[in-house]
Amino acid sequence: MITRLHEKYRKEAVPALAKKFNLTNSMAIPKIKKITLNIGMGEASANVKLLDTAAAELGQITGQKPVITRAKKSIANFKIRQGMPIGCMVTLRGERMYEFLDRFASIVLPRVRDFKGLPPNSFDGRGNYTIGLKDQLVFPEIDYTRVDKIKGMNITITTSARNDEEGRELLKLLGVPFRVQEKS
Repeated sequence: MITRLHEKYRKEAVPALAKKFNLTNSMAIPKIKKITLNIGMGEASANVKLLDTAAAELGQITGQKPVITRAKKSIANFKIRQGMPIGCMVTLRGERMYEFLDRFASIVLPRVRDFKGLPPNSFDGRGNYTIGLKDQLVFPEIDYTRVDKIKGMNITITTSARNDEEGRELLKLLGVPFRVQEKS
């Protein structure tokens, strides 16, 4: 089954991107490859239960079981040893990815306090966009009465765009609200 946002991408975004960037080859048109959600919990080294609740909440948000990430190196100042669990992540692809992006842009972002749009300059130079959220309570799937600790998360949208301009235009056409820059 094709989701609403995937249909919008195929019917509206593909022709608009081809026209704007003068692309004749359909394989050169930018598309979203994957969306990665990541919760880093450095304090999980002291209390592993925090990581279990973070993984459960991330699973509720995405509908997919998270992977526990482990420390690659030991860091004495943070009391972290190599191989200790320090976070969890989920990678979304296909229809689940489009469904999440649709919910994120239309339901979750308007629930963020004092939201005036996402910053348009959080691209990495290759058309990939990263958003940092301060708390997980903006997602309607999370029951705020059961939350013991507010956890932030990073959301990375990986695209096949060659540069930031193509990636920005792709996300704009898919309904991601960017902040309008005032000209001074």
